[in-house]
Amino acid sequence: MRVICTRCGKEREGMEVTCNRCGGPFKLDIDLPFSKEIRLNFPYIKDWVSLGEWNSPMIKGDLFYKLDFMNPTGSYKDRGSTTMISYLKQSGIKEIAEDSSGNAGASVAAYGAAAGMKVSIFVPSTARGNKVRQIQAYGASIVKVEGNRDDVSRAARESGLYHASHILQPHFRDGIRSLAYEIVRDLGWRKPEEVYVPVSAGTLLLGMYEGFRHMANEGVIKEIPKIVAVQTEQVSPLCAKINHVNYNPPEKLTSIADALVSTNPTLLPEMLNAIKDGECVTVSDQEILEAWKILARKGLLVEYSSATTLAGHMKNKGSNNAVLVLTGSGLKTLS
Repeated sequence: MRVICTRCGKEREGMEVTCNRCGGPFKLDIDLPFSKEIRLNFPYIKDWVSLGEWNSPMIKGDLFYKLDFMNPTGSYKDRGSTTMISYLKQSGIKEIAEDSSGNAGASVAAYGAAAGMKVSIFVPSTARGNKVRQIQAYGASIVKVEGNRDDVSRAARESGLYHASHILQPHFRDGIRSLAYEIVRDLGWRKPEEVYVPVSAGTLLLGMYEGFRHMANEGVIKEIPKIVAVQTEQVSPLCAKINHVNYNPPEKLTSIADALVSTNPTLLPEMLNAIKDGECVTVSDQEILEAWKILARKGLLVEYSSATTLAGHMKNKGSNNAVLVLTGSGLKTLS
């Protein structure tokens, strides 16, 4: 399996994080037969660093709910972390830097610890709360950086440590293919009509899209299901492009969906390509809160950012044959 630049097609030469020619992100070129033994679809991993991730439950109620918040660290990010950390370990990487004060930082810290790596997580100087404490619990060093999200990313990139970015590392995004495989498997190897996902930096959308595309190319499903991306009114750069509206992000984000913060995502061109046959819907804080309460009354305690999928489905008057991906545990946000 080749690793190629998504923008100019240049093949990755070694362990560089972005393309040396154009600066674009890399992705894996999925050109292998599909296997119903899901881990066999990742043949480049020889020895998994695993905490028991994947195979999250999918339950049927009024809709299908994929409970990805039940991964080991409480979020879907574990799908990417197990794959990226396994690949980095077998490549000889022992010290890594990641920039995230949220679920990605916690996940990379956990899997890095399991791999015996020294992990430094770069976070904004204002970062607080349960997710930061979760990162510290795994033994990772917290490095606080003054400035905005770009400043934090730059500090990690220039730290001298290998930049294990959950946004830029292709093997992180590639691990999320597993989610698409499980959704189709859980439906008896049939595709759903719609899949609703919260979208911020784009790793979930892009990884899941590649999984569906792989199965469609291999004849497992006839076509890629309709993917509905859900964003907040405050953070909606993808929806703005898809729906041809102006977008001016606020100077300070105050949305309750505090895991959805990428106002200028690096992977926006790739997201636009993935969602071209789908939809993008924006939801308000009030709509998110209403959806969160409905999910909680069903026994599903999720982050507000995860509840955006139900909010989007209700606003969109979506199909009954829809899968809602619930991405992060509500236990992380309770004080």
